[in-house]
Amino acid sequence: MIINVDDENFCIACKVMETHFANKIIHNFYFINYGKLAQQYHIVNFTFAPSIHNMHSQLESLPYFSQALLYGPVAILALLALIQLFYFLFVQLRLAMYKSTFTASTKPPVSVIVCARNEFDNLEKHLPSLLNQDYPQYQVVVVNDCSWDNSAKYLEQMAATHSHLKIVTIKEQEKYRHGKKFALTLGIKAAEHETLLLTDADCTPASTNWITETMQCYQHDTNAVLGYGAYEKKSGFLNALIRFDTAANASLFLSQAIRGKAYMGVGRNLSYHKKIFFDNKGFANHQHLLSGDDDLFINDISSQSKIEVCVNPDAFTYSVPKQTFGAWFTQKVRHVSTSKSYKTRDQRFLATYHLTHILFWLCAIVLLAFQYQWQLVLAIIGLRLLLQWLVVGNCFARLKENNIIWLIPIFDFIFVFIYPFVSLRSRFYKNKTW
Repeated sequence: MIINVDDENFCIACKVMETHFANKIIHNFYFINYGKLAQQYHIVNFTFAPSIHNMHSQLESLPYFSQALLYGPVAILALLALIQLFYFLFVQLRLAMYKSTFTASTKPPVSVIVCARNEFDNLEKHLPSLLNQDYPQYQVVVVNDCSWDNSAKYLEQMAATHSHLKIVTIKEQEKYRHGKKFALTLGIKAAEHETLLLTDADCTPASTNWITETMQCYQHDTNAVLGYGAYEKKSGFLNALIRFDTAANASLFLSQAIRGKAYMGVGRNLSYHKKIFFDNKGFANHQHLLSGDDDLFINDISSQSKIEVCVNPDAFTYSVPKQTFGAWFTQKVRHVSTSKSYKTRDQRFLATYHLTHILFWLCAIVLLAFQYQWQLVLAIIGLRLLLQWLVVGNCFARLKENNIIWLIPIFDFIFVFIYPFVSLRSRFYKNKTW
C-alpha cells in the first residue's frame, strides 16, 4: 500500500504518532517522497527501527513548530501543575507558615450553643466537657430540638447541678417542619452573651482551654473566628481517608481566611458575635436550604467582616467519624451541595482547584500509559508531589494530623476518582433532614 503525503505532513506524522500503535502502522507504509525529505531535513541512515525512541534521535532537526507539537501535551500537564502549585505556594502556605500574634488579655463572656435532636448518647458523653471549661464567665445553651429519646430528662438533671446550663426546648409540629437553622436561631436568641461559640452535640473540645484559646483570637474589630473541627484518630483506611479529606479542606478554607478571603467555616467549631448574626438577618439568604448554617453564613458575612482563624491544638474539637463509606459519602455530598450557593468568586476558586487536580492526574496517566515523554512527565509529577508534601504536610502538622502526612500522595490520587462522583451526586442532592 502506497500513500502520498507532502513534506510537512510527513514530518508531523512521524513526530506525532509516537505510540507503539503508530510504530506498527509506520512499518506497514512506504513513503514515496522519503528521499526528498531526507535531503531537505538532513536525516541520514533513516530506518523504521522497532524502537520508537530511534525516531526521536533522527528527527531532532525538524522545524520548531513540529517540536512544539511534540511537547504540547507535556506543556498542558505542566500548566495544570503550575496552577496547582499556585494553590500550594500562595494559598495553603499561609496556614503552613501561620504564626498567631494575638495577645488579647480580655475574656469576654461567652455563650456556647449546641443543637441536639435525639442526641442522648452524645450529650451524656460530651456535655460534661463543655460544662467544665476553664473560663471565668460563660454559659452553655442546649437546644433540644424535638427529641423523643432521653435527652430532655438528662438535660434537666444536668441543669439542676450546673447553673450555667440553659435549655431551649422545641416541640414537634406536624404543620411546620424545620431544620437546624431554626433551632440554632432560637439558641442564639436565647444566648445571654454577645460572643457565641458553636459546636455539635457529638463534639468534644480538645482541652479545658477551648473557650480561652478561641477568645484569644478576637481583636477589637474581629467579627468571627474559624476553628478546626477534627475527627478522632482510629485504625483503618476509611478513618484515614476521612481525616485526610477534613484536613485538606481545612488547609484551604483556613488559608483563605488568613488571606482575608474567608469562604466557609465548620459548625463543629465556629465563633461569631450576635450582632453580626442579626445584622445579616440570620440565615435569611439561604433559609430555603436545610444545610449551610455554618459555611453559607460565613460566606455571607465574609465581605464585610474581619474573620480570624484559631489553630491552637487546645482549641480544636473532635468528633467520631462515619463508620461506613456510604455514610461518609452521603455526608460529603451534603457538604459539597451547599457550595453551589457560595459567591461566584469562591465557586471559581474551588472549581479551579478541583478541576486542575483531576485533569492533572488524568493527563499524567494517559501520557505515562503511552510512554509519551515519560521522563518529563515523571519530573513534573515529582515536583508537584514534593511541593505538595512539603506545604500541605506542614498544614497537616499544624492541625495535628501527623500520622497521615505520608499518605498525602496516595489519597491525593484516590480523590481524583472520588470527587467527580461526589460533585455529580451533589447536583441532584436534596437534604430532607438536618
